[in-house]
This record gives sequence, structure tokens and C-alpha cells, in this order.
Amino acid sequence: MEKILPIAQLGAPVIRAIAEPVTDLGSKETQRFIDELMLTCDKAKGMGISAPQVYRSERIFIMSSRPNERYPHAPKMEPIAVIDPEVIWHSQAMEKDWEGCLSLPGVRALVPRYSVIDVSYLSREGERVEAQYEGFLARLFQHEYDHLDGKVFIDRVESTLDIVMEKEFQRIIAERG
Repeated sequence: MEKILPIAQLGAPVIRAIAEPVTDLGSKETQRFIDELMLTCDKAKGMGISAPQVYRSERIFIMSSRPNERYPHAPKMEPIAVIDPEVIWHSQAMEKDWEGCLSLPGVRALVPRYSVIDVSYLSREGERVEAQYEGFLARLFQHEYDHLDGKVFIDRVESTLDIVMEKEFQRIIAERG
């Protein structure tokens, strides 16, 4: 039976550790873990979640973009598992936009990210996937990829003045209209 996994908060050592490559992708245990990671992401209303965020130091994350109240213009995509990913190319152009994280609840920040990235990873079936992401999906991939290297979004801000609490973020978004 699939279960919702506990989400590690900033300060848990696993959040700052470099995750290990996946060695048993085809095992029932790993496949169940991927299902539980997807369920946890969905129930937490996340756009993505990484294995380190649920106390497991493996190079796996979920991308599950869909429009919501925080990101009304997010593209809709079916949830996918990304295993042992690599960013193989990125644009020089960067975009600064708002991010949050299930492991840093209540915190938002303006984070610069590459606008376009080419990536390579394994699907949950073990097939090599090569893809190009831009805009929001490029941001989402980079955010989750950072978790695998022990980084969180506030590590990327240009100034601590770009970090706000959720209530202030909601006020800023409301003012934009």
C-alpha cells in the first residue's frame, strides 16, 4: 500500500547532502518508492519533490506541474519520475522568478535560473530520456536537480532582499493583478 512520506525541512542533514545514484531502479521497493514520492508530491500540492526531501538520499525527483493558486500560469504535465539526471546544456540567458519549496514552508524568493536547459535522465522504466525544457519547466527541473546536490532555492538568490514570507508573497502577487 502506498503511503504519504514525511517531508524533511531545512536543517535535516539529508537536505544538504549530495544524493547517491540509483542502483536498483527495477526493484519493487524502488518502484513503490517512486509511487509514494508521486503521491506525496500530489497530496502536498507540490510542483515537484525530490527523494532527499523525504529523507532518502537518492538521485530521484518528480516533476508534476499544473496551474494552481501560487503558479496560475504553470503548464499542465503528467507527473514524471526523473532518475539520475544531468543538465547537459543551458542557455546563457537567465530569468528571475518566484520559487517556494515544500522543505522551506512559508518562504518565497526571486531566484535566477537558466531560461532553457537540455537534460538527460532515466525514466522509471530505465529508458534514457533526452529533453529540452524552457521557462517554468526549466525552472522546476533546476529546482529539483539542486536538491540532489544538497542545494535549496535560497542558496541561489542574488540578495537576501529577494526572500519573503508567504503572506508578503501573496500580497505582492495580488498587487500584480
